[in-house]
Amino acid sequence: MAEVELAAGPIEYEDTGGAGPLVVLLHGLAMSGSVWRHVVADLRADHRCVVPTLPLGGHRRAMHPDADLSLSGMVGLVADFLDFLDLRDVTLVGNDWGGAQLLVTQRRDERVGRLVLAACEAFDNYPPGIPGRLAGLSAKTSVATYVMAQSMRLRPLRRAPMSWGWMSKRPVPHEVMDEWFRPLVTSRAIRRDFRAYAGSVPAKATLLDWAERQRAFDRPVLVVWATEDRLMPRAHGQRLVEHFHDARLVEIADSYTLIPEDQPGQLSGAIRRFINDTS
Repeated sequence: MAEVELAAGPIEYEDTGGAGPLVVLLHGLAMSGSVWRHVVADLRADHRCVVPTLPLGGHRRAMHPDADLSLSGMVGLVADFLDFLDLRDVTLVGNDWGGAQLLVTQRRDERVGRLVLAACEAFDNYPPGIPGRLAGLSAKTSVATYVMAQSMRLRPLRRAPMSWGWMSKRPVPHEVMDEWFRPLVTSRAIRRDFRAYAGSVPAKATLLDWAERQRAFDRPVLVVWATEDRLMPRAHGQRLVEHFHDARLVEIADSYTLIPEDQPGQLSGAIRRFINDTS
């Protein structure tokens, strides 16, 4: 893992290197870049993959205490990361977390050549479903965040619908989830960062206003949606396609939200074809 020091704090990331098309992959709440491990294993043969671990709870290095880790602040952090590494013509891929398309809202999308929105938060679906609402409630106090974090040590609880049971159709290996949750379980500073983000979602009217501003994005967009998703409404996939100037939809069966876990081969194949078709 490499690391950069941004104004908000340190960000660890994986960079496969290479001269192929550049793909930056963003993960969701309380996990790390390792959620992309299968997709990267496929794409790295002919693409350069850069995978940051964002300060969404699964990060190992705490951010500065005064860092803006709100939803808009986190989007700005992604833009700062692209700037710091001078990454250009990026295919920006987001799964679960909906921050990728919000770069357009903040007018920080000049380095993005393409967007891939894979079963992610959109429109006013922040945070999504019962797990998202419970994460928001757990951010109300430091005690609630601590209790939530410690509960993730209980492996049977991870497959409950109010926890991670609706995130992936197939169980994520325990050793991977142990890595995701260890920072939250063991570090007060990481829990502080988690609270700063999870408790920051703005009003639905604001989210819908931000979504309207995304129509300004005029570069290619690939929308990949899971037909059995329990958290991201299937109708949002088609709605996103109609939302952008140049967008196409791929639906993937036999998967919940975490397509990189349930159907990584289909996802990497869709990304590769999209980049080839739009290069």
